[in-house]
Amino acid sequence: MPRINRDGVGIYYEVHGDGPPLLLTHGYSSTSAMWHGQVDALAKDHTLILWDMRGHGQSDYPDDPKAYSEALTVGDMAAILDIVGANSTIIGGLSLGGYMSLAFYRAHPERTRALLIIDTGPGFRKDDAREAWNARALATADKLDREGLDVLKAATRERATASHRNAKGLALAARGMLTQRDAAVMELLPEIKVPSLIVVGADDTPFLAASDYMAAKIPGAQKVVIPAAGHAVNIDQPKAFIDAVVPFLKNLPA
Repeated sequence: MPRINRDGVGIYYEVHGDGPPLLLTHGYSSTSAMWHGQVDALAKDHTLILWDMRGHGQSDYPDDPKAYSEALTVGDMAAILDIVGANSTIIGGLSLGGYMSLAFYRAHPERTRALLIIDTGPGFRKDDAREAWNARALATADKLDREGLDVLKAATRERATASHRNAKGLALAARGMLTQRDAAVMELLPEIKVPSLIVVGADDTPFLAASDYMAAKIPGAQKVVIPAAGHAVNIDQPKAFIDAVVPFLKNLPA
């Protein structure tokens, strides 16, 4: 099992296939396993890199709340790319993973060849909207502390089947990584200079307006809405997801 050591925190990753690198990041309280249905299709022409965020899956669950942040997550992504020798990389993710992909571009535009943003929002411009989001994230953390991993059994399919070692890491990740501090990622959108594909499930109501907004603000962005799919669009409609993503990848400038 490949792992990197990030100041004493072990981060799990896996590499499939060969070709131009493609890094995919899972959503909050899911794991890299949520992409396993796409490995054959995406690793056929790419070096597909999957990983587990801190407090998730097969990565470590540090006890220190300061070990969980957007900056550390982006640093984990960059460190994995360093280890596998990936320089110019297609960066993509779902939900929190998509938001972190935008944050990665903000920190490392020169390392980002293209963006694949799936069932994601870019954050909030208004403080009250951000505070409402953060209140929900903190409530999730508190519930995990009280009830443990059983909380996920009532969640969406990819989260209900995700394998985590304990709930404390997920609670800390909700407080440190799922909460948001500012509108920096949202304000970045008009400055994105790489090809971008936005994918959203037609039934993923909370993220439809956010997807429209990103498609309007990111120069030249493409958007695909996948029918009969919810928040985990790649799991709900795996063929339609691949049919949307593969042509985008094939048409990227060399």
